[in-house]
Amino acid sequence: MAALSPNLQGIARALITAAVLIALWHAAVLLFQPAPFILPGPMRVFEAMGREWAYLWTNALVTFGEIVLGLVLGTLIGVAAALLVASSGFARRWLLPLLVMSQALPVFAIAPLLVVWFGYGLGSKIVMTTIIIFFPVASAFQDGLRRTDPGLLDLARMARASRFQTLRLLRIPAALPALASGLRVAAAAAPIGAVVGEWVGASAGLGYVMLHANARSQVDVVFAALLVLGLIAAFLWFTVDALLSRLVPWTYAPS
Repeated sequence: MAALSPNLQGIARALITAAVLIALWHAAVLLFQPAPFILPGPMRVFEAMGREWAYLWTNALVTFGEIVLGLVLGTLIGVAAALLVASSGFARRWLLPLLVMSQALPVFAIAPLLVVWFGYGLGSKIVMTTIIIFFPVASAFQDGLRRTDPGLLDLARMARASRFQTLRLLRIPAALPALASGLRVAAAAAPIGAVVGEWVGASAGLGYVMLHANARSQVDVVFAALLVLGLIAAFLWFTVDALLSRLVPWTYAPS
């Protein structure tokens, strides 16, 4: 495994971990023999994935689109909010409490309102994903901007650099490692918003599939949808991690 790149090593470790967990799952089913409607075995779930593949694939594309759009919007709004808070004392005093309060409300509490306001389509799910993504990106980036080396800021003042020049040339580059960490957290959390929105009200998506399969006691289909969602989440995280390792390689420290 040492000959592989860090990203490929991470994927290989993830696959090995998944194989071990599936083996443990299969062993637990053989040992305790639960009813299939309580805990189906992995083979039953894989059979359901093959049987319902077209149905799962169609709904997975819907959920994936919601996740990606919400991730992009949440990142853009989070970066903009962090820059505004970091560059203006007035904005910091008035907006920072709102940023914290936005995360104090449980997502389940506002999901029904978002469905009422934005409908059962993509809009409410994208907004929900954006809300979940927004805070880790804004918080991490704002913290990175705030922790710029004071010595560098003193040099900028001695050179009579403007506030904009200091922000562009010093504070933003110094905050990129923190932003990269926030983006990795956001990529892992992005599926939550889309699925929660689909649970509250939707006509398509993996959350919609889970609700309807659970109502019909098709627990194997529920597990199949969960596995597909897990694959989407893993693909998204590794994609974001690979992009960050190329765009800001100094923020990547392989283990």
